[in-house]
Amino acid sequence: MKCRSIGPLALLAAAGLLGGGSLLGLAAFLFYGSFQLIDLGLDGAEILVWDGLLALAFSVQHSGMIRKPVRRFMERFLPEGASGAFFALASGTVLLLLLLLWQRSSFEPVPVQGTWRWCLRAAFLLAAGGFAWAARSLRSFDTLGIRPVLNRLSGRKERPMPMIVRGPYRWVRHPLYLFTLVLLWSCPDLTADRLLLNVLWSGWIVLATRLEERDLEAVFGESYRRYRREVPMLIPHRARPAPERVVS
Repeated sequence: MKCRSIGPLALLAAAGLLGGGSLLGLAAFLFYGSFQLIDLGLDGAEILVWDGLLALAFSVQHSGMIRKPVRRFMERFLPEGASGAFFALASGTVLLLLLLLWQRSSFEPVPVQGTWRWCLRAAFLLAAGGFAWAARSLRSFDTLGIRPVLNRLSGRKERPMPMIVRGPYRWVRHPLYLFTLVLLWSCPDLTADRLLLNVLWSGWIVLATRLEERDLEAVFGESYRRYRREVPMLIPHRARPAPERVVS
């Protein structure tokens, strides 16, 4: 193995370990609630302030680093094609810190029991399946930034990502965000800290959707504007889905 390959491969391994591992941890966190792995000795309002700062820190890091000007700045210092993997590594690190340091509030409303509890659990599992469906529909979905690094190491040229209208993208423009919202709100044990997370991240998702819309319109122009006229942003309220297509 050439020495110049060691750095990119190490970055891929770190991105896979921290990025992929933290996403699995987040799924468990959203399903079961706070792990309370590290008790910081906070109480009452202190817990909510601390948890709010953790939630906002991840939101700012994630949305900030994914913006094109920040990506271009990072690419000045990173190996070619490595910005996606570095983003996954950074996001995974911040998310892991959130999962480790999140504090559980002592205030917990009466938990949902019986049939409604099972309905919420079923909604979570269906949303998880929908998230996987949406990611698979894209085909170019690469949340860990693996493909550009492997293309560079093998000498293959990176192709521009096309605009794909397939699967749930025929019903809503941002199904990944829609299913994430369902994952957030389908917890039957709504503690004060979980309610805070749900509210903050729901607002962040709506804002991130608006920012992503601008980026997509800048890339695909009239094709995306037409798609926006045909398909709702987050709530599927039209009787007929948009036709399937791929726009390069």
